[in-house]
Amino acid sequence: MSYEADVCIVGAGPGGALLGYLLAKKGLSVILLEQNAELGKAFRGEHLNEEGEAVLKSHNLFEAIEAHGLLRMEKLEYFNNGQLFKTIVADPTVGHLGIHVPQAHLLKVILDKTHQFPHFTCMLNTKVTQLATDESGRYVGVVASKDGISIEIASQLIIGADGRYSTIRKQSHIDMAKRKHGFDLLWAKIPAPKGWEPAIKMALIGDKQLSLFAQTNGFIQIGWNIEQGSFSELRKQAFTPFIQQLTKAFPDLTEIVVQHIQSWRDFVLLDVFSSHCDSWGTEGLVLLGDAVHTMTPTGAFGLNSALKDADCLASLLSKETIAQFDVQVFQQMREPDINEVLTKQIEKEQTFAANFLETAS
Repeated sequence: MSYEADVCIVGAGPGGALLGYLLAKKGLSVILLEQNAELGKAFRGEHLNEEGEAVLKSHNLFEAIEAHGLLRMEKLEYFNNGQLFKTIVADPTVGHLGIHVPQAHLLKVILDKTHQFPHFTCMLNTKVTQLATDESGRYVGVVASKDGISIEIASQLIIGADGRYSTIRKQSHIDMAKRKHGFDLLWAKIPAPKGWEPAIKMALIGDKQLSLFAQTNGFIQIGWNIEQGSFSELRKQAFTPFIQQLTKAFPDLTEIVVQHIQSWRDFVLLDVFSSHCDSWGTEGLVLLGDAVHTMTPTGAFGLNSALKDADCLASLLSKETIAQFDVQVFQQMREPDINEVLTKQIEKEQTFAANFLETAS
């Protein structure tokens, strides 16, 4: 079975979905592919900063997302041995220190907007298996498996928005330089106690960061940095002494933690690294978001950077410009900001423990 579109976007995360909507709004035909059978199911970062918020507001999407449910973080708190010792409150001109937005809410709002465009198609459970080129070597489409059936999609431009392990990046032989940061991350999710405030709470366990993020619908997301590559050995050890470090840091959560985190299986492991590519694309193909510049979870920049990529790329594409699109223009517009963010992440990681020096005795 064959299809044709101006643009084929691979990856229906926030960056790919937003780009698809913006391009369809400009009159380009778009086919958006997602390998998962459902949207927004993966365990991902879900925090908007003021830049991501501004992108969504500029396209009149934020109000509808807010109607579905979001939570503004009012303060950042630092704890030592179960005691609060420092609080940072939101700048009144910004109104928050980050906004929790469930990815499912974000994607639903964006993709609901695409229903008005007959030239937009979203295909779920569709995995790209091969890129197609013409006689000059320009990429002109993809071969994919949809519900187990092989399909072909011809397009003027392929956009890889398929994340840190991007198939499109690998298939197009674009080199990625990976940097490890000395830690991996354990995620967990627990119900919030009654009256839990919308805040981010931080503690230091050994020399590693432990973070709690309030979420919509009465949950707390736990992010616990551990030594890089240590989880396989760590999970061979007794679980109780490990989890007691969490309850010592946040005693108010003891009962809930005991009920909901009972073994190593209750954590999700994230292999932490950042990356960059010297080239963001080639003839007929462009990468965005984590596919071309993977972020670490530090500072929750990844989602926001992907939204900004999509916004920028959409501004460069139209029916008139797509055939002559130069990926280097996009890269030159976005790369300085990305490099600044990656530098900022490293600085935050290296200086995190300094927040606790004043409590040392």
